[in-house]
Amino acid sequence: MTVRYIGLFAALFALIVFVGVMMGTPFTVRLMVEAFAFALIAMGLNIQWGFGGLFNFGILGMLMVGGFAVTFVSFPVNMAFWESEGPALLGLTAVAAGIGAVLIFLAHRVQRFGIRGKWRGAVIVVAWFAAYVIFRTQMDPAANTITSTAGWVGGLGLPVILGWAFGGVLAGLIGFLVGKVSLGLRADYLAIATIGIAEILRAVIRNMEWLTRGTLTVSPIPWPVPNPQYYQAQGASIADSFVYARGGYLALVVAIVIVALFLIHRAYQGPWGRMMRAIRDNHISAASMGKDVTGRQLEIFVFGSVLMGIGGAILVSFVGIYDPSSYQPINHTFIIWVMLIVGGAGNNFGALFGGLFIYIVWMLSEQLATALFGTLSNWSSAMGWGEIPDIETRAVQMRIFVLGLVVTIALRFAPKGLLPENIKARD
Repeated sequence: MTVRYIGLFAALFALIVFVGVMMGTPFTVRLMVEAFAFALIAMGLNIQWGFGGLFNFGILGMLMVGGFAVTFVSFPVNMAFWESEGPALLGLTAVAAGIGAVLIFLAHRVQRFGIRGKWRGAVIVVAWFAAYVIFRTQMDPAANTITSTAGWVGGLGLPVILGWAFGGVLAGLIGFLVGKVSLGLRADYLAIATIGIAEILRAVIRNMEWLTRGTLTVSPIPWPVPNPQYYQAQGASIADSFVYARGGYLALVVAIVIVALFLIHRAYQGPWGRMMRAIRDNHISAASMGKDVTGRQLEIFVFGSVLMGIGGAILVSFVGIYDPSSYQPINHTFIIWVMLIVGGAGNNFGALFGGLFIYIVWMLSEQLATALFGTLSNWSSAMGWGEIPDIETRAVQMRIFVLGLVVTIALRFAPKGLLPENIKARD
């Protein structure tokens, strides 16, 4: 097993070096920043599925939440908002939301007053409706005022690292609410429920123009390390400035991934990890031994969501733009599952390897396909058969083909992943 670890990571290192030689250092450093961020997200999914057997297909929603969090925390303050009536109106909205929450809280406890059965259900429905009406009477004027006078709320102008942390906390909170609602469902129904919740989150974020700018982009989002412009001001060339800046960003992201990997691996090897695997393998037996199955599943769902939120925040900070319209299931859910399947579910190092390897393949497949189609097009023209049309569009489509081919080969020759779960860890 050790030989396989060394061999696969050595091959991955050789691939990275080859990319650096062929594509240049600036591109390679950028590629590795994004790859490590996706590896962190894959590690979060490994906690949920590899450790707990929870099918979460709502990864996209957690990434959007993390991206929003770092935008809200680190983007410069919008003084037009703070000098308008917006803050006061949002305060009234918060009061209305509190009143609604109290109504719902009391409605769920009307059985203490002798109201039970269908009458209790009717009271709860009425309370939710009243809470919604009260909230909307304050929210709509506030949103209209903010968008018409200030455009949107803006950010808080705080350090980006706090934005990353807030992204993890906010995603964890969303994960807690999602888990409370859906973790009682069977595996296939849980997957469907998380897809629906992710789409709800995407719709909410895209339509809250007063808070997120909706379909408009937010930029530039600051970096936690000096950006290329800083190094250019110090006299560095454009190419070198990108290498220095992205290198600093990469070092920070790698440090976060190493810390997360260390903590997760320690937990995996300890009593907590053995308990989680016991619940995953046979939750009925685990419950009969006195384990709080639902509570523990909620716990790992929240932990995984935290890593996804941090990863989403890292990606948004790096590109410097928050665009809710850019989030697509193929790029922000399906590819994460491929990373974990190919790398090896239940193995932290498998999730790390799969995240790095699959993202590199994903990014290079388009460029290799473009070069291949270009060569074939030149040869076809020389033979008098005409050029290949829409090469760029075809190259983008080839990314899906290559990804599917990688998954097929991996499942055929390594059905448990290239670095499967270490069975000895259960002893």
